[in-house]
Amino acid sequence: MLFNSIEFLIFFVFVTTLYFGLPHKWRWLLLLIASCGFYMFFKPEYILILGFTIVIDYYAGIWIENAKTPATRKRFLVLSLIANIGVLAIFKYFNFINDNITGLCNLFGYENQIPYLTIILPIGLSFHTFQAMSYTIEVYRGNQKAEKHFGIYSLYVMFYPQLVAGPIERPQNILHQMHEKMTWDYDRVMSGLRLMAWGLFKKVVIADRLSIVVDAMYGGAYGYNTVWVFIGTFFFAYQIYCDFSGYTDIALGSARVMGFTLMKNFNFPFQAKTISDYWRRWHISLSTWFNDYLYTPIVINRRDWGKWAVVFGLCFTFFISGLWHGAGWPFIIWGLLHGIAMSYEFLTKKWRKKTMGKLPLWLNNGLSQMLVFLFLQFVWIFFRADSFATAFRVIKGIFNYENFIAQFPTFTAAIKYSLLVGVFVLINFLILEKFWRNEKWKEKYEGNIALRYAVFGYMFLLFVFFGSFKNAQSFIYFQF
Repeated sequence: MLFNSIEFLIFFVFVTTLYFGLPHKWRWLLLLIASCGFYMFFKPEYILILGFTIVIDYYAGIWIENAKTPATRKRFLVLSLIANIGVLAIFKYFNFINDNITGLCNLFGYENQIPYLTIILPIGLSFHTFQAMSYTIEVYRGNQKAEKHFGIYSLYVMFYPQLVAGPIERPQNILHQMHEKMTWDYDRVMSGLRLMAWGLFKKVVIADRLSIVVDAMYGGAYGYNTVWVFIGTFFFAYQIYCDFSGYTDIALGSARVMGFTLMKNFNFPFQAKTISDYWRRWHISLSTWFNDYLYTPIVINRRDWGKWAVVFGLCFTFFISGLWHGAGWPFIIWGLLHGIAMSYEFLTKKWRKKTMGKLPLWLNNGLSQMLVFLFLQFVWIFFRADSFATAFRVIKGIFNYENFIAQFPTFTAAIKYSLLVGVFVLINFLILEKFWRNEKWKEKYEGNIALRYAVFGYMFLLFVFFGSFKNAQSFIYFQF
């Protein structure tokens, strides 16, 4: 079920109303049933996959906690990890691995006999797999008590606001909330609804509008002229940001209405002045997951390597991050480029501080922010392109300077309109986001009813005139 659909609006109103009308002891059951229905709306049979891993991890958590020896605890943890990673490997990576085996076989004149699987990737599999893994890891580390209530544990994995595209929660944050009695609070409910409205605005007014131009550019119908490529890549930066952070805002807002607090997943990432800073602001739940469960253990276990342990840890972590995002080499290259960039920042930190420190602070910050944003746009080409061939055509277009004005494509009326609308709504979004970032303006907004109604009135007009409602588009991160 898409957040940007009429079906979800009906679902949300019905479930939330019933939630506050039920006694506390039955609310977990309502949310679990609602979450199962929410997920089954996409493809019903795939709930069996979640059911399989939920049962394994539930018992693994109890067995880990009750184990008498460290070796036994580790065996139960490994059982849980194998079950989760195994499901992910079969559904997401089997055919990708098989493709690469076929390539190697062809290289040496052999024929690959392994058959391909005709399966569809379950929506959000990577998200709820990582959330499930965090539970057993935290129980193993002694940071979380095993959840004895099977229904509550199931809800931890299945909780509909963040089931499909995160945030990837930790058990310490969310499990205890599912035991607590939530009461109706007008200010909290209104805050949640406003956050949902802002997320929906980012999705249907900004992301879905920009996607028309982005799809046209990457589709190659108008060639790959320099200016056209820059427009497409610039638009994609804000398309994916508004699409993903829009989903997160709706998830956080819908949970907040019922009294749940989910972790923050975005913190104005395009304000970052380094790639490291960017990853502290973008998809925070994933970057902290990799930091806690992959990068930090690697660096600790390889500390005898000195600074190269950090470099190896960064590159390997982002290699896995690229693979997590998609079963394809363009995603892996995207991840490795981030790992290389962060390694460069780590190795040259002192030199850069000494060199850039000579510049005025405003210039230093401005240049750093611009360079980070340009780097992000470049590596996103590999993220967005459907193949290496498309990615290289786009990159070649960036440097296609010769007669780039004369070569500028002749657009259809529909694309011209989408370009103009895209520029207009993007300017509005940048102004509104600047408004939300400014604490003084936020205080004025909160304390001034007239200003509040003026902002929401203007956003409503943008919704009406520029919202893309005819064909609700899926969120980009659903494919992961």
